[in-house]
Amino acid sequence: MADRPLRGQKALVTGANSGIGEGVALALGAAGADVVVNYVSNPEAAGAVVDTIKAGGGDALALRADVSKEGEVRAMFQEMFTAWGTIDILVNNAGLQRDAPFPDMTLEQWNTVLGVNLTGMFLCTREAAREMIRRGIRTEVSRAAGKILCISSVHERIPWAGHVNYAASKGGVKLFMQTLAQELAPHRIRVNSIAPGAIQTPINRAAWETPEALNALLKLIPYGRIGLPEDIGKAAVWLASDDSDYIHGQTIFVDGGMTLYPAFAHGG
Repeated sequence: MADRPLRGQKALVTGANSGIGEGVALALGAAGADVVVNYVSNPEAAGAVVDTIKAGGGDALALRADVSKEGEVRAMFQEMFTAWGTIDILVNNAGLQRDAPFPDMTLEQWNTVLGVNLTGMFLCTREAAREMIRRGIRTEVSRAAGKILCISSVHERIPWAGHVNYAASKGGVKLFMQTLAQELAPHRIRVNSIAPGAIQTPINRAAWETPEALNALLKLIPYGRIGLPEDIGKAAVWLASDDSDYIHGQTIFVDGGMTLYPAFAHGG
């Protein structure tokens, strides 16, 4: 059990066909969970994640849903419950960027980012919480009735010029998570966030794919390396396991020290 601490649990990871979501889904599967791999495009990539989890001995299911659309979210959860009966772990990972200087930002760019990054988190968490409250604790798999993880960002703390919609969405995630943790604690549902720093994923390829870009990025990371999706996956497994049963309402920054204001390391 020690090497598969999530054995018997049912998980859903949004935006799990690439990047951080893929890393989290693979890590949960390796830890023994059955995993719904949510995606909105590229079903082949989602299928590859499913195949990898199954090859490791777990069960997995790819389900398409745009998390910003209530009907699609409800249908996805119903399909999961029909297949597996319940949910123990939700990882709200789906997120996107639509960057623009503030005076040029369109309402569509604003609404698209807030719709996926924040409203999508609300819709998925509501469906999961309803089931977790209805069912209560499954003592054979966990000490908690459910575990909800929100993938936030260092930009819930660090302002980011040119990305006001993204930063606002992640600032919203911070208090969404904390308020939900306060409200759901009596139901023994644990709610926490992981805030990644710079992680090597397709969403930020321009920041790391050339030596020049990578060197510039590393100036912001005291630890001296870019993060990998598996760094987030390992943190997610721990936060979803009983090893962190007394961790509640917290944001864990996985950022190589990016939030340490590295520009002040040499004076200021």
